[in-house]
Amino acid sequence: MKYYSTNLRAPLASLEEAVVKGLADDKGLYMPQHINKLDGNTISRLKDKSFHEIAYIVARAFFGDDIEADTLMAIVTETLSFDTPLVPVKDNMYSLELFHGPTLAFKDVGGRFMARLLGYFIKKEGLSQVNVLVATSGDTGSAVANGFLGVPGIHVYVLYPKGKVSPIQECQFTTLGQNITALEIDGTFDDCQALVKTAFMDKELNNHMRLTSANSINVARFLPQSFYYFNAYAQLDRLDKANEVVISVPSGNFGNITAGLFAYWMGLPIKRFIAANNRNDVFLEYLNTGIYTPRPSVATIANAMDVGAPSNFARILDLFGENGNPHKAICQIISGYRYTDEQIASTMRKTYEETGYVLDPHGACGFQGLVDYLLSPNETGVFLETAHPAKFKSVVDRILSTDIEIPDKLKAFMRGEKQSVALKKDFDSFKTFLMER
Repeated sequence: MKYYSTNLRAPLASLEEAVVKGLADDKGLYMPQHINKLDGNTISRLKDKSFHEIAYIVARAFFGDDIEADTLMAIVTETLSFDTPLVPVKDNMYSLELFHGPTLAFKDVGGRFMARLLGYFIKKEGLSQVNVLVATSGDTGSAVANGFLGVPGIHVYVLYPKGKVSPIQECQFTTLGQNITALEIDGTFDDCQALVKTAFMDKELNNHMRLTSANSINVARFLPQSFYYFNAYAQLDRLDKANEVVISVPSGNFGNITAGLFAYWMGLPIKRFIAANNRNDVFLEYLNTGIYTPRPSVATIANAMDVGAPSNFARILDLFGENGNPHKAICQIISGYRYTDEQIASTMRKTYEETGYVLDPHGACGFQGLVDYLLSPNETGVFLETAHPAKFKSVVDRILSTDIEIPDKLKAFMRGEKQSVALKKDFDSFKTFLMER
């Protein structure tokens, strides 16, 4: 399989080149030339398979041309040490709990898969040290840092916005040490992401050190998140509720919903998607107007979604661009909605009082999308609960008047000592820091 750039001005790349480089030379995002479809019989039999087996089937469709079967199976097995249960919340609405991995966030699969795939290529080709740059609005940093922790030949630099991630999120990537360096940027997530993208384009810096990204910019980071959608469908099929599936996705940088759209193009019978935004609603504006206008992000209680210039919008345009009117095609399969902090808090409070289910602020956006926009009694709604509520303990406790328990996995991170480097948001400061490594 070859990979092309969404900007169409860079040479085609192999999977290895796309993973190791992260971003194409023309600043575009890599896309596979073909999306291999799964036939109806394969999809109908998913309900009889485990999450591991489902993930391997999907991974073979993505990567089978480029990786030996036993190696790919080993990567999948090492990546998935947990399940993603489907939990009934209300009526015909279900939570797909994606927070049972090592860092209690949905990005664990992508982070761990990419770490093992990149490690495989480094060993196979005898590459010298690869330096991973990752911008995080909260959960990406912890998932990537823990996925790459101790992997030979790789050093990870996590860029995060000062004061704009939760304390528990912060401790998950600032206390690790070893081959993980946390960079506390005096700016927003968009500033962090801009620094990473600019670094890839700087010739002097790239001559000094080999760089790649572990954001959903990288195909090896976001594609494995498609596993979640196939597993959700299989669980619904076991319940005879897979005929009209609507999936609501809390959306920030749009890597997760893009992975869902790949699943759709692979033949997974999802009726439609809901892109649930917080106040950072540039995608909703695009749906309403056909005009995409990125702008600086604003801080909300759903901080991992505080993205004003979502990178994966380029991939969504590319997926639907063949018919000449991507806006019309996108609007037919995706609807977008926005929720303020007050609305998010209200959803969390009402859901807890009526059902006892504890939503985190991001999951609350997804759940409210189903409450407001399931159109038919025949539709079955699934919202992605992307992180354990304890990762946002202060916000959740304040809204629900609770004292939710902190899982042992999080307590272990909280006992560590913060190790981070403070940097300004200008590229010169960032480049100088890296040139001294």
